[in-house]
Amino acid sequence: MQLPLGISLRDDARFENFVQGRNGLVCAALEKAVSGLGEQYLFLWGHTGTGCSHLLQSCCHASDPVHRRAVYLPLAELKQYGPQLLEDFDQLDLVCIDNLEQIAGDPLWEEALFHLYNRMRANGHVLIIAANKPPAKLGIRLADLESRLNWGMVFQLQPLDDETKEIALKARASARGLKLSDEVVRYLMHHGSRNMAHLLVTLDKLDVASLSAQRKITVPFVKQVMNW
Repeated sequence: MQLPLGISLRDDARFENFVQGRNGLVCAALEKAVSGLGEQYLFLWGHTGTGCSHLLQSCCHASDPVHRRAVYLPLAELKQYGPQLLEDFDQLDLVCIDNLEQIAGDPLWEEALFHLYNRMRANGHVLIIAANKPPAKLGIRLADLESRLNWGMVFQLQPLDDETKEIALKARASARGLKLSDEVVRYLMHHGSRNMAHLLVTLDKLDVASLSAQRKITVPFVKQVMNW
């Protein structure tokens, strides 16, 4: 299905590119849900960089080979279009809603999401939602909606330890055709933010700079590009 309003999936946001760490159970539950044989409702929450957005987009990518129609709706980008956005997506097999915290406390959005839950249930379709906090701490005002957020399995995504972050960083670089030495990875970990999302943004910047300068990514090159 055509994604709305120019929203597209990152090509590298796939289950096989996600370094699970302590999140193996979450991934297994999501892959089963995508197939239509698992839970009908799942709620993921975690701090920035733990991978909620990556996993929701992975679910949408994984739905295609099994011929299930899916959509990814990041509310951080779509909130401005209003709650009527949610009206017709219950016809799809899988709906993945990201950044739920963006509409928490908004009565019109909460009511629209409440009705989407009911329509998805009636159609037997799968709804996966992600936020930066658990349902009870989001500030949801509509009690019936908060109840529905807890209908299925609720997972907290666990952050990666430093060793696993290094593995993930190397894997992401390799997927882009880049080779990061252990020395460069350690330098990135100790001189920049250790937040995984920030590390990946840094890698993006280095990738572009490396291609432009036709240079390998070394510690001196990182210092030059990042002004460290």
